[in-house]
Amino acid sequence: MISKTAARFLVVAGVFNVVIWPRFAKAIADDDRAWAGEHWHSTPQPFFWVHAVLIVTAFLIGVGVLVVGVRAHRSVPPSL
Repeated sequence: MISKTAARFLVVAGVFNVVIWPRFAKAIADDDRAWAGEHWHSTPQPFFWVHAVLIVTAFLIGVGVLVVGVRAHRSVPPSL
C-alpha cells in the first residue's frame, strides 16, 4: 500500500504528462525539420517519426501513472 502523498504525486505526474506531451507533439508537427516540404502535405521525415514514437510512449506511460495514482488515492484509508 502507498501513502496518500505518494498517490497524489503519481496523479500530479500523470496529469503533467497528459497535458505536456500533446503540446510538444504540436510543436514537433509545426517544426520544419519534421516535413520534406509543406507541413502535413509532404512526406514526414525521420525527425517526425522518432519524436512521434517518443511522444506516444511518454503519453501512454503518463496515462498509466495517472490511472495508478487515482486508484491508489481512492484505495488508501483516510487515516494514512
